[in-house]
Amino acid sequence: MTSNELFEQIKKKESFLCIGLDTDIRKIPQSLLDTTDPVFNFNKEIIDATHDLTIAYKPNLAFYESLGVNGWNSLEKTVNYIRYNHPEIFIIADAKRGDIGNTSNLYARAFFDAMNFDAVTVAPYMGEDSVKPFLTYIDKWVILLALTSNKGASDFQYMSENEEKLYERVIKKSSNWGNCENIMYVVGATKATMLADIRKIIPEHFLLVPGIGAQGGSLEEVAKNGMNRKCGLLVNSSREIIYAGSDNDFAKKARESAINRQKEMAMLLKKHL
Repeated sequence: MTSNELFEQIKKKESFLCIGLDTDIRKIPQSLLDTTDPVFNFNKEIIDATHDLTIAYKPNLAFYESLGVNGWNSLEKTVNYIRYNHPEIFIIADAKRGDIGNTSNLYARAFFDAMNFDAVTVAPYMGEDSVKPFLTYIDKWVILLALTSNKGASDFQYMSENEEKLYERVIKKSSNWGNCENIMYVVGATKATMLADIRKIIPEHFLLVPGIGAQGGSLEEVAKNGMNRKCGLLVNSSREIIYAGSDNDFAKKARESAINRQKEMAMLLKKHL
């Protein structure tokens, strides 16, 4: 999927929403626990209720890996369900991989060949040779961790040398490994005011922005500082949407929450594009 195709979906749906399928089996409705695949059935209902409002889905692999083989099966079924029923939707493996070249090659094979994701999140700490194997795939995306929204981000990401912060060096250096058609960056919504400076470094790249909703990030500030001529944003919301309701009407509540975000995004698109 190209950046133009992403932008076409953004315009069509008047949304730049990414829904995180961080499905915790301990939080889904009791009624689903009696089914053969509770996690997949939960995801399916969320997808059925929100697919017209979102540009992307982002399963966080930790929630599936924690369930062993059953979790992987649920993940594969979820990806296949989206692919078959909603092929226009962008699917991100939130895996945060990154290792020596041969190992990264196998990770790329797993997520792009075996699982058919559109993108995978990658930690850039080990440098270019740990990222390049993912970039050999045509029409697939690497989403590099740049400036994260967690408290511990300050331990390393803000370290400065010659008035250049570490996250700025990561962005500048890695932007030469590929281009704005195969690399995106993770920038936390709680760091929204820094987006303007980041846009000076990478004006054309898409950004995956977590931290809206439960983590307290401001969607308006993200749009003001980070939107470019193709929108250039995929703003993720997980708990705020998928756990908006905890009873049997959870999918209805999820849709209501997603509609609220989509309406806000529609107004921001009109304002900034």
